[in-house]
Amino acid sequence: MLKMGKEGKGPAEIGRVIRDLYGIPSIQALCGKSINQILFDNGIKREYPEDIINLIKRAVNMREHLRTNRSDKHNRTKLIHVESKIARLAKYYTRTGVLPADWKYDPETAALLVK
Repeated sequence: MLKMGKEGKGPAEIGRVIRDLYGIPSIQALCGKSINQILFDNGIKREYPEDIINLIKRAVNMREHLRTNRSDKHNRTKLIHVESKIARLAKYYTRTGVLPADWKYDPETAALLVK
């Protein structure tokens, strides 16, 4: 698990591999800690939480799609939904201290963040 964490794999991917290859359905039930806590205790800390990074990647891909397909109204609506989720998560993570207090979501800098 630590080896995969050092390779840059996220907690969800690590959990999926452990479940599929080793038949362990829940690390938390086995160890009493989540994968995030185990990685953090061993000095492997990610700069941003995995869920907000995945949402930012999705929003960047949606914006790229909208550049070429301007009339895709469904995608435009869903982009608003994804960016709302990002704002809610950012509010939660700034309140809990995971993200800096002055962190804001900006689509231009987000594209640089995930690439």
